[in-house]
Amino acid sequence: MDPILIVSLVGGLIFLLLVVGAPVKPLHFVGQAAVKLLIGALLLFFLNAFGSLFDYHIPINAVTASVSGFLGIPGILVLVAIEQFIL
Repeated sequence: MDPILIVSLVGGLIFLLLVVGAPVKPLHFVGQAAVKLLIGALLLFFLNAFGSLFDYHIPINAVTASVSGFLGIPGILVLVAIEQFIL
């Protein structure tokens, strides 16, 4: 696409949001959820990095990242328990 077209579309979108107003609550919720998913993926990455010493691995996907991101350390402990006892 032409750079002028892209800049004009982004400018028009910004102008439209300034005139109409952005729905702040949904954007805030989506932003928080994205940050929690990223933190969950990083926690799983570090768990896998240290778990490789003991031949232990939990796959990083949307479900495991969301569990570890939204629940934090207890979520990671739940994933470890599921991996050890159920699977």
